[in-house]
Amino acid sequence: MRGSWKIRLAIGVIIVAFAFFKKCANTVENPYTGKEQVISLSTEEEIAIGLNSAPQMAQEYGGLYPDERMQSYVDMVGKKLVDNSVARETPYQYDFHLLADPNTINAFALPGGQIFITYALFSKLENEDQLAGVLGHEVGHVLGRHSAERIANSEFWQTVAQGASVGADAGGLVAGVGQNVLLGNGRGDELESDDLGVRFMIKAGYEPREMIGVMEILKDAAGPNRVPEHKSSHPDPDNRIQHIEESIVKYGG
Repeated sequence: MRGSWKIRLAIGVIIVAFAFFKKCANTVENPYTGKEQVISLSTEEEIAIGLNSAPQMAQEYGGLYPDERMQSYVDMVGKKLVDNSVARETPYQYDFHLLADPNTINAFALPGGQIFITYALFSKLENEDQLAGVLGHEVGHVLGRHSAERIANSEFWQTVAQGASVGADAGGLVAGVGQNVLLGNGRGDELESDDLGVRFMIKAGYEPREMIGVMEILKDAAGPNRVPEHKSSHPDPDNRIQHIEESIVKYGG
């Protein structure tokens, strides 16, 4: 019985060691942000994931908004942001999609450059600068490789939890720690994307302070019962506003 416990512990240690070795081997520097990240996907794989997932994501939000004029407007703003920023130097294929959903206030990016905004959010924006703020933030997620990083980190914590479960029946505890780490990383990604969005807006000639207006829209939409920051993958809008103001000063907007 004791020998069996030692074998389990040894296997658990090997699994955890493998996870850390793989994490170190997959640590690279993002050439556009200078940030060190754990990435297990190539840029080609990121692009393929985004292109393959885009139709399903659109379907989940009621399909594309059936107005070519509005879609062209979204395309124009997105292209202006990409063409005037470091995003044009990336290998990603940036496509901007206006979704038909009239109720869900949301915008998001898939790996590789597929970017979406719902009509519910689009209709609340007051001007082109605010749309640029939303799209610039999402371009920041793509350029920052945030989805690819979260995929790699999720794989890491799953492997570590498996090793802890085999070796010491602590898989659930480790998984819980990993989830909290991933939530914290998610909040960091949002702030980095806000920072990049401000930078892209200024480069493209937009008024970066309008991104603060977007935060006010999101805060009003969430209402008084919004999820506390420590339980969410997104920072509190007031916290984001503070960081956006700092980015505006940093980039001279």
